[in-house]
Amino acid sequence: MAAKTYPQYSTRYPLLLTDFMHRPLSLYPDDIGVVYRNDAGEYFRFTWRQWYKRTCQLAHALKQLGVKPGRPGEPGDRLGAMALNHHRHLELIYAGTCLGAVSHPINIMLSREHMIHTINHAGDSIIFVDEAVLPLLELIYDRIKDTVKTFVYISDRPGRPQTRVAPLYEYEELLKGQPEEFDWPLLSEDTYAVLYYTTGTTGMPKGVMFTHRQLYLQTIHILAAQMMRFHSYAMEFLEWLFTAKAEALGKLIAAGRDPKELLEELKKDFPVLDVPMINIPLFHIHAWGAPWQNVLVANKMVFPGRFSPRAFCEIVQTERVTSTGLVPTMLAMLLEFEDLNKYDLSSLRNIGVGGAALPLGLKAKAEKQFPSFRVSSGYGMTETAAGSIAAALKRHMINWPKEKQDQVRVKTGTPIFGIEARVIGEDGKPVPQDNSTLGEIVLRGHWIMEQYYKDPEKTETAWRDGWFHTGDMAKVDEEGYIVIADRITDVIRSGAEMVPTVLLENLTATCDHVLEATFVGVPDEKWGERPMALVKPVPGASVTEEDIYHFLEVEGLEKGKITKWMLPDFIVFCDNIPKTSVGKYDKITIRKRLDEFLAKAKRMRAPK
Repeated sequence: MAAKTYPQYSTRYPLLLTDFMHRPLSLYPDDIGVVYRNDAGEYFRFTWRQWYKRTCQLAHALKQLGVKPGRPGEPGDRLGAMALNHHRHLELIYAGTCLGAVSHPINIMLSREHMIHTINHAGDSIIFVDEAVLPLLELIYDRIKDTVKTFVYISDRPGRPQTRVAPLYEYEELLKGQPEEFDWPLLSEDTYAVLYYTTGTTGMPKGVMFTHRQLYLQTIHILAAQMMRFHSYAMEFLEWLFTAKAEALGKLIAAGRDPKELLEELKKDFPVLDVPMINIPLFHIHAWGAPWQNVLVANKMVFPGRFSPRAFCEIVQTERVTSTGLVPTMLAMLLEFEDLNKYDLSSLRNIGVGGAALPLGLKAKAEKQFPSFRVSSGYGMTETAAGSIAAALKRHMINWPKEKQDQVRVKTGTPIFGIEARVIGEDGKPVPQDNSTLGEIVLRGHWIMEQYYKDPEKTETAWRDGWFHTGDMAKVDEEGYIVIADRITDVIRSGAEMVPTVLLENLTATCDHVLEATFVGVPDEKWGERPMALVKPVPGASVTEEDIYHFLEVEGLEKGKITKWMLPDFIVFCDNIPKTSVGKYDKITIRKRLDEFLAKAKRMRAPK
């Protein structure tokens, strides 16, 4: 007689996000785990035990509201969140997903039409809405009320507002009296956990679902990749330590302090706990997976509500933040902040930049302003639940000059362990590693989307020959690093030549007088298209269009980085370059306003 076994608790034990939620509770229950600063400057701090109890209470409230879990292939109720970054949003993410429902962070920066489409297409049964976002919900209410059955109001102040949105519950009232423990179900790891939507730059936003298994594997693979790059991180930390503390260390050494005492002084500054500030909105792919990674490793998570340079600086100084994520636009805003030098930002060691390509010039400006900053870049998209390719130094690069290392750090990078990536030409074969030949990035791996939600036609277009086609053009250098060149739809086609705009944008941004720059194609009778540069100068800079053109000639053309055909026919200075909700240059809007920009542009030398 065969022995009774329990594969569901051994060989087939499910990979669930519930495991992440339990870990800090078991290790550090009374440590501060979640901090939220609202727009009024008030701070809310919760231990992991307090946060977990509130999450359990919310899970009970969701069950009372009739929320139903899903099963493999059949998603549970979708829970929409029109919310900013705060502790309640984090509670909702875990309560919903661990209950078996689907977390749908709604991008409140989309156009109204796109937002309405995502809510109705997702079939959200409940929407949680912030006090600050309620007026926006009221504007679209008539278009979604037949889909959404229940609304929950989130505010730091008690009481429900006067509104026609109904039925409307108050978040904190829902939690009152609920049990502080919850019997979490042992779900299948293939249960859908989240639903994300693209920004809709080429049409209506497309929905993408990911399972518990996919997010679990992505999280541990990303953490494993960080450990595999330990040597590089250790060197960066030592560099930060001696940069930030050089003066104090010099005084101790000059005073002839005992080495053991010196070591004790160093230990005081050693960051035992990483303190990340979650600046990327949770409605952007859950802030690039921040709730999963940081809860698993029990980091103290700091939520700043809405981003502003002043709030950013205050929170870093108050909470001794060590790391954060920013889109390039946020980084540029920070560098422009007039009171930047009034704050102590010495604790900040690392800034991850994503959502759009990181110009080398912007990186250089940030590290010049803050010597302790270590900015890196990576690549991801909605269809990959963010992280899939990252730039990191290889072992033999550790002792390279900083300038040479920087050139590596701003590249798109190499695939994160768990992801297979290629750059293929039109023949479907990988392009040579010559840092020149362009091709399309294709991916496959544990956390690449299986299909677009309710859209088999677009799924079939994206998935071909066993690879997910990203639509991003890139080249591969001699070390195997992928370097984004452009979106296929953004390449400027001038005669028989392709002009990759990202290459031009990165080069232009290295100019000391340039804060941001993008390029688009302008119709041309002879060549089909010619480049136009939109440039946002550094505030107060005395610079002309001829200066920018001359810079591109000297730093680009004469040094062999670009060809003559890539020099722009037009340059226009802009106070604000249009961007999408994730901080990418909005080239659709720019093209729609092309006549407006051309009217302000200066004609440069045209090719013969």
